[in-house]
Amino acid sequence: MENFDIIVIGAGHAGCEAALAGARLGLKTALFTITLDGLANMPCNPSIGGTAKGHLVREIDALGGEMGRAADKTLIQSRMLNRGKGPAVHSLRAQIDRVAYHNLMKKTIEGTDGLYLKQAEITDLLFEEDGRTVRGVRTHLGVEYGCRAVIIASGTYLNGEIHVGVNTYPSGPDSVLPARKLSDSLKEAGMTLRRFKTGTPARVHRRSIDFDKLEVQHGDEDIQPFSFTNEVLPENKVDCYVAYTNAETHKVIMDNIHLSPIYSGRIHAIGPRYCPSIEDKIMRFSDKPRHQLFIEPMGLDTDEFYLQGMSSSLPVDVQLKFLRTIEGLEHVEIMRNAYAIEYDCCDPTDLLPTLEFKEFHGVYGAGQFNGTSGYEEAAAQGLVAGINAALKLKGEKPMVLDRASSYIGTLIDDLCTKGVSDPYRMLTSRSEYRLLLRQDNADLRLTETGHRVGLIGDERYNAFVKKKEQIDAEIKRVSAINIAPSEVLNEYLVSQGTDPINNGFKLTQLIRRPQLSYKGLAFIDPERPELPEDVCEQVELMIKYEGYIKIQLEQVEAMRKLESKLIPADIDYSKIGSLRLEAAEKLAKIRPLSVGQASRISGVNPADINVLLVYLH
Repeated sequence: MENFDIIVIGAGHAGCEAALAGARLGLKTALFTITLDGLANMPCNPSIGGTAKGHLVREIDALGGEMGRAADKTLIQSRMLNRGKGPAVHSLRAQIDRVAYHNLMKKTIEGTDGLYLKQAEITDLLFEEDGRTVRGVRTHLGVEYGCRAVIIASGTYLNGEIHVGVNTYPSGPDSVLPARKLSDSLKEAGMTLRRFKTGTPARVHRRSIDFDKLEVQHGDEDIQPFSFTNEVLPENKVDCYVAYTNAETHKVIMDNIHLSPIYSGRIHAIGPRYCPSIEDKIMRFSDKPRHQLFIEPMGLDTDEFYLQGMSSSLPVDVQLKFLRTIEGLEHVEIMRNAYAIEYDCCDPTDLLPTLEFKEFHGVYGAGQFNGTSGYEEAAAQGLVAGINAALKLKGEKPMVLDRASSYIGTLIDDLCTKGVSDPYRMLTSRSEYRLLLRQDNADLRLTETGHRVGLIGDERYNAFVKKKEQIDAEIKRVSAINIAPSEVLNEYLVSQGTDPINNGFKLTQLIRRPQLSYKGLAFIDPERPELPEDVCEQVELMIKYEGYIKIQLEQVEAMRKLESKLIPADIDYSKIGSLRLEAAEKLAKIRPLSVGQASRISGVNPADINVLLVYLH
């Protein structure tokens, strides 16, 4: 039996980050996948980032993960979403060359010392005599491999089943073989599994699209990279396009809705609330006269285009019929039909914040196996699971990110504390501290943590320290500057649509005006030093939003006081007088580590928390 420290099951975005983290932290790591050709595949939209997801990618990069660097090197179009709104919701999104991303990530993994890439289906987890401590895995060929930790990142392959119209067949995404037997092994061990569903739109041929009838979406001129280490800015190489459904599209779908496995009752799994199929959209929003779809290239060396927003499980002939009712797609040719896919996943409330199972020592979950959707959510969990598996085996303190530190911390806390009723998608609205958790300051929030765990090297860390010192020094300098009124200044203020000044003003007071900026006021600040663009950005944002940031920091302090009140692992909630039965049952199931975590459990109210606090005191 060949032995490893860590075995990762599944080489999607979660599995790749987990395996890279484990190996880079010095642990002998094996990454198993059903097919090497599916490594870091994008079976759905070939894009990375987007609203809140761009935050996750930048946080992954700040911790020392790989997704941001790979995305920068393989993007074909880049856009910053929500520019018209505040900086808290600005989100970077990139269209990716799907094949190039796969090739780059595969090459990165192949070139990582201590990381062994293997093509095989894992069918069983092997446990010690206690039935709870993992000792290895078994493949479909009966080969056994020993390990001290396993990370399950099985994506939608776990007992995968594809639905198209009345047809149902076992499959993973893109017609790859599913993992059929691992579910039985997990259930036999006592793990609770659930059934979720997701969908993928059709891919169509470039020559069959009338681009003259579509709205064009150009990339941004001022491209910002995902990775804080990227000094070579990526380039836009393609355009994307927008089209709309219409009354005829909706009629075709409604006339055939009985053929959809979702509405015929053949699919019982729960689908993603925030990424519904076109059938769901038309049924749930029947008052809307049209729905938007985005027509996006799959890469530079292919004529395949992806129809974002048009996932469906209707029969292929119906798919073709309703697509051809859309202006610009009247003669469309389907290359890969749309489909729905059901798969097995765990109940994430069975996990600790480290993503290790509470009842299975050395077994971790990551990605869609934990009930999430999206490449970015998967990669973030994979990175956390990989780091924590490595730290545990090295006898070091785990990395647990709280809600105020990151979107990654919010994501994992939501999963472990609140659970999920449908595939979870990260949204900026899920964070109560989103002004603190901007994508632009992910490095300031997390680089130190990445350095502590060992994924951020000294050179990068020293550059981060220098950046932080420059920001602090410049804010201190600017805060001390008083500005006297002058004709030149007042002419500028009026030209920018703001009131002139009659008395002396702090420069910071002027910067806080919505119409003005730190850079724009440089002409009245002759002592201003030459600073990098990212430093200037942070100086302006921290000055402009100082009052709001202070309020959120006070909220964070109150939250962390509750987080510091730890709950004994062996507490018996049934013996706490005055605690409601529902609260006792929920607390016993989740087994929160702190009073703060307990306060976020659904079904536990403030009165229950007060009872718990009195009991602990």
